Amino acid sequence: MKTIFTLLGVAALLTACSGNKQDYDATGTFEATEVTVSAEQNGRLLSLDITEGMTVNALQQVGLIDTVQLALQAQLLGATKESIASQRPDLTKQIAATRQQLEKAELEQKRFEALLKDKAATQKQFDDAVSQVNVLKKQLEAQISSLGNSTQSLNSQMSATDIQRLQVLDQLKKCHITTPISGTILSKYAEAGEFATIGKPLFKIADIERMYLRAYVTSAQLSSINIGQNVKVYADFGGEDRKEYQGTVTWISEHSEFTPKTILTDDERADLVYAVKIAVKNDGQIKIGMYGELKI
Repeated sequence: MKTIFTLLGVAALLTACSGNKQDYDATGTFEATEVTVSAEQNGRLLSLDITEGMTVNALQQVGLIDTVQLALQAQLLGATKESIASQRPDLTKQIAATRQQLEKAELEQKRFEALLKDKAATQKQFDDAVSQVNVLKKQLEAQISSLGNSTQSLNSQMSATDIQRLQVLDQLKKCHITTPISGTILSKYAEAGEFATIGKPLFKIADIERMYLRAYVTSAQLSSINIGQNVKVYADFGGEDRKEYQGTVTWISEHSEFTPKTILTDDERADLVYAVKIAVKNDGQIKIGMYGELKI
């Protein structure tokens, strides 16, 4: 009789052990690439056409901040540039009179040179003609230099105005609120009519089509897992409801950490673990924060 009870006890123990056997190597939670979009300009929020759960495309405009003042600044800078441009001297016209005088003086110099050869003019008359040519040449050089400096200064002012206008246009562009990635709106933090300030969160978006299981493995398991490796991932829907997915290891932490309280590992004695991320294509059933299991 005693032998029968002993056999029954051993059978029960084996059954309990087999029932507690884990069919996973590590556990973790699912996460997604989340981006919090904030206002990049100050102004009244004219529109924010999004709702939580809405699917949007990358660079899709979903809102607008008041642009009136910035548009006026851009117009003002454009008018300022035109005003500066109108002040630039016309070099050809400005030096036309001096150049004409110089040409006349050079003709006089040649005439007196010929007369001097024929003894019909004095040396002083020729020297005066040469001096007049030299004076007019220096005047022309000075005039060209002055007009060139003036033109350069005005060109610099126009360039500075262009830069200021580009800055305003960039600010205008930032008034148009766009989505940085394709994904689903998780949270909406503002409504049309509110005053937006730079840095104020407007909404949060996440790419839930590509989810990541952040699991934790022990040092003993590191040798059996590599980046790019295909593994099995199970989404835990509660109770016995689980679903298998194919995953790819995309990241392995370089540093160990203490096992989070909510995480189970294959070796429950392990104090230090390494975080890994496994990319999983979501079929719409995996949610952010849901528990998952990893089978290497």
